[in-house]
Parts: sequence; C-alpha cells; structure tokens
Amino acid sequence: MAGLVFKGVTKKYDQNEVVHDFNLEIKDKEFMVFVGPSGCGKTTTLRMIAGLEEITSGELFIGERLVNDVPPKNRDIAMVFQSYALYPHMTVYGNMAFGLKLRKTPKAEIDRRVREAARILDIEHLLDRKPKALSGGQRQRVALGRAIVREPQVFLMDEPLSNLDAKLRVQMRAEISKLRQRLQTTVVYVTHDQTEAMTMGDRIVVMKDGYIQQVDTPMNLYNHPKNIFVAGFIGSPSMNFLKVNVKTDNGVPQLIHPGFHLAAAEKHRQILAPYNGKEIMLGIRPEFVYDDDAFLSAHSDWTLEAKVEVVEPMGAENYVYLSVGGDNVVARFEASSQAKALENHRIAFDMAAIHYFDIETQLSLV
Repeated sequence: MAGLVFKGVTKKYDQNEVVHDFNLEIKDKEFMVFVGPSGCGKTTTLRMIAGLEEITSGELFIGERLVNDVPPKNRDIAMVFQSYALYPHMTVYGNMAFGLKLRKTPKAEIDRRVREAARILDIEHLLDRKPKALSGGQRQRVALGRAIVREPQVFLMDEPLSNLDAKLRVQMRAEISKLRQRLQTTVVYVTHDQTEAMTMGDRIVVMKDGYIQQVDTPMNLYNHPKNIFVAGFIGSPSMNFLKVNVKTDNGVPQLIHPGFHLAAAEKHRQILAPYNGKEIMLGIRPEFVYDDDAFLSAHSDWTLEAKVEVVEPMGAENYVYLSVGGDNVVARFEASSQAKALENHRIAFDMAAIHYFDIETQLSLV
C-alpha cells in the first residue's frame, strides 16, 4: 500500500490553467474524497494520479516514488470509471481477469484472485454472464472487482455511482465503504455529490475553480467551514446566508437585517467587535432554525417573524422554506411543526450556532 504526495502540482491546457498549485498529502490506507462542482478540476487531478494526464509542473509521489514520467501501467494503481468501461463481448470472469492476463499472471493465481473478488462483492453467480445481462449495480460491482484483482497500491474512483438510481447509490455507497475496510487500501474518490463525500471519506478535499478550498474531516468541514463556498457546498439542505449590518449597542454587537434585529451570542461578541458599522454575512444551517414552543420560550430574544412559502413533509421531519425580510431561509422542523404555507410563523435562530463571514474575503470569522 502507499500514500500520495502532491507538491505544487499544476495542469494547463494551452494557456488555460485548470489546476493551480495543488499541495496535498494522502496517507497510506486513507479514503480521500475530492468533491466540488463540475469543472473544478477534481477529475483532472485524479487523471494526473493515473498518468492519463500529464502534469504541467510540480511533483507527484506515489509512496516514495516520483511518478511524473512513469507510464500509467507502471504506477500500480487501479481505476474505476463512471461508465464502468466493461468489455461487452467478455463474460464477467473475462472482464475481471483481463488485466491480469495482460500482465502474464499465472492462470491459477488469476482464478484465485477473480473468485476471491467475486466472493467479496457477492457476484460469484454472475461470472459466466456478459455485461448486457447485468443491472447497473451489478456492472459497477464487476468494475470494482476488476480493480480489486489487480491488488494495487492505490484505488482511483471517478464518480463510480453517478449512473445509478438514488436507492442503489445509497446501497453501493455502503458497499464501497465496507469493501474499503476489508481491503485496507488507499482510495482516492471523486464525486460532485457532497452527501457521498460526507458519508464515505476519512478526509475531503473541497475544490473550486482548480483551487483547494479546504481539506478536512467531514465533521470539521461541516462545523468549521473556512469560507462561504465550503459552508454552502457541504450540507443538505445547504446553509442559509443573510447579509447583516453590525451595530454595537452597550458593547453588544447587534445584527440588523430587514427581517430581524438580534443580539450576537456572547461567544461571538469579541469576534464581531471589529466589524461595528460594517456589513457581514451571517450563515445558519437549517437544523438550527427552530419553531417548537420549548425553544421559543427558552430563547425569546432569538425569535423573529417569517412567512412560510412552502412546506415539504419528509416523513421524520419537514423542510420548510421561509421568507425572512425578503431573503429565503430553509429550516428543518420536526414533523409535528404547525408551519403552514402562506402563513406567518414565529421562528428562532440558535444564535450560538451562527457562522459569520467577511463579505470581501469570504473567509469565516468564527
């Protein structure tokens, strides 16, 4: 097994730089997820690891070895593609064995590896079938099996679940996580789905426009985003953002907005003091907007009036879309919530859970 190290890696197409000064260390046996919107450079970075894209500048190490000029076949990596990329004329067994045959692996060893991978993935009964006779989830298992039999130092996965339906995606997420625990191998996984990233990764690299925005554990990204982009990208429904003016009154920063006038929580007062008379961005996650009587009674100074636009019952909870002083706010209320569409509704922000951001730098103040 091996870790990876990027040192100032960049990628240019002609004069267009699409990955900028990429510095990252991926530990041995770590499950690292690259996440970001389309066009952020995550797949290009993965393809540079695979050797399918040349590195314009910088250095990439797999283990102790500098691999900038090492051909893909000699990098000891295995890649799982979004499109499965199975050979339609071969059986499942043939697809899984093909790479080993090219390496002139002994027949008995090929058979052992293929059958062991098929057992791990629960596709032993499919070994004689061809890809056209398989469902999407079964094809994805075969693609994973073909990578597993290689016993590589590093697995690369490029949006492997994006072609599956929602239910199967959730199931395969769990399967890949279980598989990773059994194989104890380094995995680099690319996705645009932040839920996938949060549920699967040991750490996550959030990317935007070819730049790393933040590298952290899922919960640190969620609870301590470094900037507005990360705060808005991680979490579903995403964080609510409201521009507020800070006005200090008797040493207490007040947050002034067309829909409310609230005092900052005590733990944030020192942070906000330098912003007296300035505009900042307030961020609040949907689960920290409340409407139950107990919270409203306990925190009457955190309450405000909102207009309910839409209520989406989700079973165990409701997603409620509100208008607060002309701005949209999404809340996650208990299923027992009395919020009704087109009616005014009393809500409260948990001011202790608020995030604050500098509007110019976009960086977190908390």
